[in-house]
Amino acid sequence: MIHKRNQTGFSLLQMLIGLTSVLILSAITIPLFLHSKMAANEAAAMGILRTVNSSCIVYSWKWGTGYPVGLSNLGPAKPPSASAADLVDSGVAEGTQSGYALTYVSSAPANGKIRTYTINADPVVSGKTGRRHFFTDQSGVIRYDFSGPATVSSPPVR
Repeated sequence: MIHKRNQTGFSLLQMLIGLTSVLILSAITIPLFLHSKMAANEAAAMGILRTVNSSCIVYSWKWGTGYPVGLSNLGPAKPPSASAADLVDSGVAEGTQSGYALTYVSSAPANGKIRTYTINADPVVSGKTGRRHFFTDQSGVIRYDFSGPATVSSPPVR
C-alpha cells in the first residue's frame, strides 16, 4: 500500500531561490533608492535657497531695513513683523530642511540697513542626505561644491 501525502508549501530549494532573488533585487534597488533620495534632497535645497533669496527681497522691500539679520526673521508669525515676517516655514526659519542645514550670515548694518548676506546649505550627513554643498548670496546665484562648503568662487548651478 502506497500512501500519497498532500504536500503544501515550498521546498527548501524553492525557498533558497526565492530568498536569493530578493537579496539580488535589494542589492540593486537600495543604492538606487538612496541616490534618488539624495538627488531629491539636493533639488529641495536649491528650491529652498531660491525661496530664501526671494523672501529676503520681499523682506527688504516690506520692512525697509535691508535684508534680515537671520533666517528666523523670515519665519512664521501672525501678524507678520520685522522680527518674524511670515515668509518661510518654521523648518527653514530654524535652519534645517530636507536633509540640509542652512547657515545664514548677514553683513553688519550700514546706515541702518543690511546690504548683503550669504547662505550655505550643507548636507546634514554628507554622502547620505546629499552630495553637493550649496552657496548663495544677495546676487541670487546658487553655487555648489562636492568637496566641502561652497563659496562665492564655486561654480554656479546650471
